[in-house]
Amino acid sequence: MAEQLTRVYGVQFGLLCLSSFLFFASFNMIIPELPDYLSSLGGAEYKGLIISLFTLTAGLSRPFSGKLADKIGRIPVMIVGGAVCVVAGFMYPLTGTVAAFLFLRFMHGFSTGFTPTGTAAYVADVIPVGRRGEAMGLIGLSGSLGMAAGPAAGGAIANHFSVDTMFYASSLAAFLSVGVLVRMHETLDNPHPFRMGLLKISRSEIFEPRVLAPSVVMLFSTFAYGTILTIIPDFSEHLGIRNKGLFFTSFTLASLAIRFLAGRASDKYGRINVLRISTSLLTVAMVFIGLVSSPTELLLAGVLFGVAQGMNSPTIYAWTIDLSHEARRGRAMATMYIALEAGIGIGAFCSGWLYNNDASNFTLVFWLSAAFALISFLYLILFVKKE
Repeated sequence: MAEQLTRVYGVQFGLLCLSSFLFFASFNMIIPELPDYLSSLGGAEYKGLIISLFTLTAGLSRPFSGKLADKIGRIPVMIVGGAVCVVAGFMYPLTGTVAAFLFLRFMHGFSTGFTPTGTAAYVADVIPVGRRGEAMGLIGLSGSLGMAAGPAAGGAIANHFSVDTMFYASSLAAFLSVGVLVRMHETLDNPHPFRMGLLKISRSEIFEPRVLAPSVVMLFSTFAYGTILTIIPDFSEHLGIRNKGLFFTSFTLASLAIRFLAGRASDKYGRINVLRISTSLLTVAMVFIGLVSSPTELLLAGVLFGVAQGMNSPTIYAWTIDLSHEARRGRAMATMYIALEAGIGIGAFCSGWLYNNDASNFTLVFWLSAAFALISFLYLILFVKKE
């Protein structure tokens, strides 16, 4: 089995996993501390924009990153995303106003608009069709490890040193992720040199209709993730949890524990079957989070949320690749990621607006997210046929 894994994945895939770990650790490292940081600047009422602005830029940049991944190559697109994180980490300590902070969050979103698009297209290039779910589970596992290590490390650095040191550590992680990428081989056949004309996007290059179904599921199921990113730091503090990254660590560890198995299950039993289970679990998890009243209960709810997310993400990614045309794979992945960013951004904005810094609104916010997760489950039951 180990020999078979080596043949399928190889050194290049291992380097991609390492870069993904460092990239996700970089921008997730700062998330738990951002609400307090924005409040210290006098912008407590704008907490809902911390994630929504980030995802807005990521979504807007997806058509460009998808086209560029199909034209100039997968690796240059990934490098652009990592470089944005490097610069952003050094800029946060210089933001002395709410407007400057929000503008930087908007610009920081270019990172996830580029790197994951190139990563998914790279995986599709090097992994055979019968192992895609498994492969997306493994690459997701690497990202999840970064998402687990990032918030915990960021919270610890902020508590023992300073928030500025945390931002610089974020830049360092992103720099290392780029360093790994430059040692990798490009997988796109005959990549074109970059020219400004490639930044002109036609209407047909924004949306890939072949991947509509996975994009719809992604849109409604990621609403909950936008809520988690926006509300959990305050909810953790409300429950007396000093390190606001602990919830993120609990759900991410649960997510990474299930991703590989979920990916293999989707290869064997079908994407739709796995997604029906994951979206139902996501609905239950958000209802549970709305009911918790202690730190222990919150961390347990985080585990359930992580299992649902760990099943959902690699399966949707693999389903998208299955439906995409080889020559438009970057565009297909970009379409799916636009749905992801839209779901997270809308979830973040709506939850921040509904919460409005009032602890009595926590339950309502989480249950709204449960309703959106339920919609994704019903869509899979009523409108999508099994493979």
